[in-house]
Amino acid sequence: MALFSRRKKDSDDGDRSGKDRSGKESADASADDVSPEADVTPVEDVPQVSISVSTFRGAGAPATPNPAPAASPMTPAVGGRRIVGNGEPPAQVETVAGLRDNMLLRQALDKLGDKPTSADLVEVTRQLLQGHLFLRVRGDARALLAEGKGLPLAVGRSGDQQYVLAFSSGATLQAAVQADGDVETSGVGQPVLQVLQHVLDGEYAGLLIDGLSAPARAVLPRAVLEQAVRQADPKLRIKSILSASPRPADAPTRLAEALLEAPMWVAVNKATGSDGTERVGIAEARTADGLRLLNLFSHPLEIVAMERSDRALPFTAAQLGKALRSDPSLGGVIVDAGGPWISLTRDELAAVIALPDPPVAAPAAPAAEPAE
Repeated sequence: MALFSRRKKDSDDGDRSGKDRSGKESADASADDVSPEADVTPVEDVPQVSISVSTFRGAGAPATPNPAPAASPMTPAVGGRRIVGNGEPPAQVETVAGLRDNMLLRQALDKLGDKPTSADLVEVTRQLLQGHLFLRVRGDARALLAEGKGLPLAVGRSGDQQYVLAFSSGATLQAAVQADGDVETSGVGQPVLQVLQHVLDGEYAGLLIDGLSAPARAVLPRAVLEQAVRQADPKLRIKSILSASPRPADAPTRLAEALLEAPMWVAVNKATGSDGTERVGIAEARTADGLRLLNLFSHPLEIVAMERSDRALPFTAAQLGKALRSDPSLGGVIVDAGGPWISLTRDELAAVIALPDPPVAAPAAPAAEPAE
């Protein structure tokens, strides 16, 4: 039995409305329609496969990012780093007819073994920050909304803690229904940040993704979600462009425009210049023919996923423009080199290069002399 009915292909949430056992279609819901006080579906204890906050902070990103002063001695790091990820996003797949899977998230989950590492869970978390998730609702979502009622979301319990259940695909949601036999449910697809905000607005312990699809399942605790959301672009502009599949021909143009306003990060580390002076260097990548590209990232998690000792530093469009003007040998940038990525040439970044210099940070006030 198909869980979902077909909707238009241009839906941003990837969802096709769920059906209850009678075959009635359920409707999409906004975050405001979700009832945090709703009854829950008891399930088996949540598997404790998680990621620690200390691992999340492996890149050294501050909890609340502050732009680096323009006066900092930033220079591209000596030597480029290889590009490790696949540039193109995966093709769209519907494992349940009419329901578009979140393929980037699915692929990250499919790589998990019986004993996933912190690096594995970082990969899941970074690929979570795009697209949509599916939520399971007790009852017919369309009928509940028509009656003005909230949607009672299914949650998982572990002791006294509750986790919102989310699904990366129609197949994993269908597997959950088949596993517990509760067919009096429907499904709705929601943009991922709306789901995460719902978790954080409630008293949930975190998010359980594809909980009945072991080993391709993951628990993301509340503290990790809080930091991921706090450091994310509220519109997920860069990641959304990179992950769009099929990738439109104007994706590079749209990405260059997004870099003018969207928050971005660079990976920094100490580097020794030709004069022996130690400076803070910005990580680069090199193409096969030796072209130097500045590494840009949409989120600190993208830097953590590279498994390097670099630290994440917020970077403004004005700072990027100054860096490109200061070093004509830089061929452009590569964004989210862990994949999916897009590289941009200097010509494509003309609007960024034309930006005025960032303001110079005011010098710190001298310390007051102690009174005699």
